[in-house]
Amino acid sequence: MKIAVVGATGLVGNVMLNLLLERNFPFTKVYAVASEKSIGNKIDFNNSTLEVIGIKQAISLKPDIAIFSAGSSTSLKWATEFANVGTTVIDNSSAWRMHEDIKLVVPEVNASVLTKEDKIIANPNCSTIQMVVALAPLHKKYKIKRLVVSTYQSVTGSGIKAVEQLKNERNGIKGEMAYPHPIDLNCIPHGGTFEDNGYTTEETKLVNETRKILDDQNINITATVVRVPVYGGHSEAVNVEFENDFDLEEVKKILSDTAGITVQDDPENNIYPMPKNAEGKDDVFVGRIRRDLSQAKSLNFWVVSDNLRKGAATNAIQIAEYLVKNKLV
Repeated sequence: MKIAVVGATGLVGNVMLNLLLERNFPFTKVYAVASEKSIGNKIDFNNSTLEVIGIKQAISLKPDIAIFSAGSSTSLKWATEFANVGTTVIDNSSAWRMHEDIKLVVPEVNASVLTKEDKIIANPNCSTIQMVVALAPLHKKYKIKRLVVSTYQSVTGSGIKAVEQLKNERNGIKGEMAYPHPIDLNCIPHGGTFEDNGYTTEETKLVNETRKILDDQNINITATVVRVPVYGGHSEAVNVEFENDFDLEEVKKILSDTAGITVQDDPENNIYPMPKNAEGKDDVFVGRIRRDLSQAKSLNFWVVSDNLRKGAATNAIQIAEYLVKNKLV
């Protein structure tokens, strides 16, 4: 079982390599793949080192699975090249997510759609992943009619440059800006790029990807994405209106019984999900679960997850695990 991690020198790529070890993934060989400027660099891995190789060399080695976290342009250029030599690609960028013939997968929700013929598999946006893990069992039981989500996204979701901007600002250092404004002691209602309709690309992803993963184009969804000065972990305030009414205790039980979810909902003791506590963990944390008193059949909840792990690397590794377990590679 040969695994290539494309984008191994980036934030998510580094987490992917660590997770292969943490989760005891059954690899026989791991290739660290990155851009030409990183070729020859060494990465500590499994009490040894990996020498970074280029994409063309990685393709020639015909890995069984290639996990991409190197940006959309790289994925569009090279994913099919890997697929053409028989490699199954799991792509973490937005490049393939909305292609009609490409599966968009969150393993707890819809891994069953995967087949041996799927040579390119899309990993959803980090914000979408954590939200649909919580929404899927509720949609199955009560059927979602409308969804309103506001996100509070950490700087790690914007890459190393954004992390450095926050660190520099905290330390009073002038440096390169990942955002158009300071992020320290600030909230920036701007994720991705603005579209003609006034929404951002990050907001549009939440709409389109949620519908695709839940396989329901009739869900009305609106989103607002905000960047906040947090290093690890995205948070979301979710308001959902169902077709059918619900019992609040039943909702909590459904969420508690769902794989990958930890319910933290004890407001009397100040227990609720926070990114500080979610960082470094793989679960999706749900709390502040309460009925919307302004509208019938509607629910409010707060959902938090580590965006580098479940929001990216863990989800991709879980897809790979599913492929191996079900002999799809």
